[in-house]
Amino acid sequence: MPRFKLTIEYDGTPYCGWQRQKTDLSAQEVIETAVEGFTGEAATLFAAGRTDAGVHASGQVAHVDLRRDWEPDTVRDALNAHLRDAPVAILSAERVADDFDARFSARKRFYLYRIFNRRAPTALLIGRVWWVSKPLDVDAMHAAAQRLVGTHDFDTFRSAHCQAKNPIRTLEQLDVVRGPGEEIHIHAMAQSFLHNQIRSFAGSLKLVGEGHWSAADLVAALEARDRKRCGPVAPPDGLYLTRVEYGTAPKRTLPPYPG
Repeated sequence: MPRFKLTIEYDGTPYCGWQRQKTDLSAQEVIETAVEGFTGEAATLFAAGRTDAGVHASGQVAHVDLRRDWEPDTVRDALNAHLRDAPVAILSAERVADDFDARFSARKRFYLYRIFNRRAPTALLIGRVWWVSKPLDVDAMHAAAQRLVGTHDFDTFRSAHCQAKNPIRTLEQLDVVRGPGEEIHIHAMAQSFLHNQIRSFAGSLKLVGEGHWSAADLVAALEARDRKRCGPVAPPDGLYLTRVEYGTAPKRTLPPYPG
């Protein structure tokens, strides 16, 4: 069966996450329904990352096997026609080798966390950023974040419900930079992440930015390997899966701003 790689954008606000659930609507289910509407066949999508409820994507990748070898542009356009009432868009469709796997072939995953940092709340970005009213020290946050880069036991910074057997991960990038306007962006990159790892980073780095924690406090939390030592977990609103890399590229290329 021909295999297609789909690059997907979605607003995660109305969904229970990427993965199909028995009771709540997921992004996966919405796209699988569009595939069936287009091809007349039931199909299962396999994604690079199982984003949580409320988490967005500007570069999610999934693969799907179809019975007919459609033109890739036809797959993209037909799926978008069936998705016109959903906050989901298929950015591209590509014919790929049968051994391509959106999850297991991935070499790097790029995430962006957006903090909206001003005294007044946002009226236009509700559900798409984390509003923090107290001024944050971006330089202190970035300097502290570099202490987390590398191979570590990240038990402190993962959900208690994380199903990963091993908490050791190699974090290749964790940059905190000024975004456009009044935003602060956290860019994270690794081959794989633990459940809630980036949101845990964001919440702990906020404490650094407010002056409640030092870089040494962040390192102490890491080395404690104790979930109770983590800062508050940031809300899903500001988190985006921006890109998945399947080849080799410069390690520290920042993902595009999602708009």
